[in-house]
Amino acid sequence: MPSNPNRPANHLHYGDNLDVLRRDIGDASVDLVYLDPPFNSNATYNILFRSPTGAQSDAQIAAFEDSWHWNDTAERAFDDVARSGNTKAFDLLNAMRAFLGDNDMMAYLAMMAVRLIELHRVLKPTGSLYLHCDPTASHYLKLLLDGVFGPENYLNEIVWRRTGAHNNARRFGPIHDVIHFVRRGPAYRHRPVFRPYSRGHVDAYFRKSDARGRYWTNAIHGAGVRQGDSGRPWRGFDPTAAKRHWAVPGDLVAALGIDPDLPQHVKLDALADAGVIDFPPPDSGGLPTYRQYLDRSPGLLLQDIWSYQPHSRGTLHDSPLAIDEDVRWLTAQGDSERLGYPTQKPVGLLERIVAASSDEGDVVLDPFCGCGTAVHAAQKLGRRWIGIDVTHLAISLIEKRMQAAFPGVAFTVEGTPKDLASAEDLARRDKYQFQWWAVSMVDAMPYGGRKKGADGGIDGIIYFKPDGKRTERALVSVKGGENVGVQMIRDLHSAMEREKAPIGVFVTKALPTAAMMKEAAAVGRFHAPATGRSYPRLQIVTLAELFRGKRPDIPYVDPGAAFRRAAREDTGRQGALL
Repeated sequence: MPSNPNRPANHLHYGDNLDVLRRDIGDASVDLVYLDPPFNSNATYNILFRSPTGAQSDAQIAAFEDSWHWNDTAERAFDDVARSGNTKAFDLLNAMRAFLGDNDMMAYLAMMAVRLIELHRVLKPTGSLYLHCDPTASHYLKLLLDGVFGPENYLNEIVWRRTGAHNNARRFGPIHDVIHFVRRGPAYRHRPVFRPYSRGHVDAYFRKSDARGRYWTNAIHGAGVRQGDSGRPWRGFDPTAAKRHWAVPGDLVAALGIDPDLPQHVKLDALADAGVIDFPPPDSGGLPTYRQYLDRSPGLLLQDIWSYQPHSRGTLHDSPLAIDEDVRWLTAQGDSERLGYPTQKPVGLLERIVAASSDEGDVVLDPFCGCGTAVHAAQKLGRRWIGIDVTHLAISLIEKRMQAAFPGVAFTVEGTPKDLASAEDLARRDKYQFQWWAVSMVDAMPYGGRKKGADGGIDGIIYFKPDGKRTERALVSVKGGENVGVQMIRDLHSAMEREKAPIGVFVTKALPTAAMMKEAAAVGRFHAPATGRSYPRLQIVTLAELFRGKRPDIPYVDPGAAFRRAAREDTGRQGALL
């Protein structure tokens, strides 16, 4: 729990995750890490925003480019690994550099190596890490995980079917992602996850029945010879002769209320007295088995291939779902879960991971949190969470997602401007991140991107309904510089006329001049039938006013139009929103 009882347990951080990890995340403080780091050289990921008209999007925003290049930043990351003290990780990275050269892939691996070292540091001894990637870099990343965590701590390469088909006549369709599962150490916490039996499995195995129901016979012995009680004969049956030993399943002991600390022979006697042991003929060479009843069977233990089968409903025993439907991929169109983030993963996929490798109240960390699926799953399952992302667009999306899905959820947002000075600092450091942050402050949909001139002078759009029904647009222009003037007001007015937008909002860091205020007033007023009021058509709002709580004066604003709204979750665990 947080040391300050008035501070929420959940945190979103805007910034480079390496800086945030080093500055804000303590040693051995995290129970579970999930990360989905982007890599697709020269590809631009876009966030798609919903249009109230029903179109797929009005604009595509280049949230970030995952074009990793070998430059000073990559060289510094490589040097950080060299000086980290983790000689095995550096030896691997150095060998990769000798093989790959100073190219985009090597830059990505250097960036990842230094971050994996930090993630190893923040994990508790009982913690584990899941690294989600595609086959482009998965083999290199597995080597890095071996170097950082040790090959003895690598547990699984999970294959997740991420889509239904990919048509490519020159190779087999690439439809899977890889999830590497590693532990911090041998004391890691992991609970088994079971899936429903198929009807065919039930019919093939649970063929016998008695007064208690359907059952099949299962082993109460394991492979290999043991000394002591588990290796000695019991009721005339010698496991050592069969090169086995007595091993009563723990779930069977728990189901029958038998003391788990009892010797194996005493447990076996208790099972026999309960009438659940089947004895083979003494001269058959077989060993006794126990009756595993269908109604007491948890299902099939989850394996390392997670593959949704969309047309398999009706094939599972006692379940209406299709095979692996809880980890189904998100369809491109019409999926109620999809928020518009192109690399979004289904909540069910993250629920599997969070449920398997953490307990209620544990801390889940996602250092590349994107649209927030991991923190969503963590909140839903009663975990504490930390999310980090390098774009204000992602942080804004997660804020709205969590508030919609978990009304009243308590969390802090670190690294975003909290006062005028920090907003001015962001404007100096990154013009576009500043614009996206300012747009989110007025509940607008971001518009345009980093490409110069692509936005036509518009940085955001506010959707509103002046008559309570018909949707109109207010155009937002953001200026973070010191020099503002009348021409900027005229440019916004021209954009309003061109786009037939009844309202424009000019957000400025600098104080507007008297001439700017006069020019804005000359644009006139807009009458809204639903309210019976008129509103200034061109409104100027300063950053200082935004921090004091002022917002554009627009009737019936639809804040949900900027992002697709997440469905509300009912967990009963929500607190008060700060």
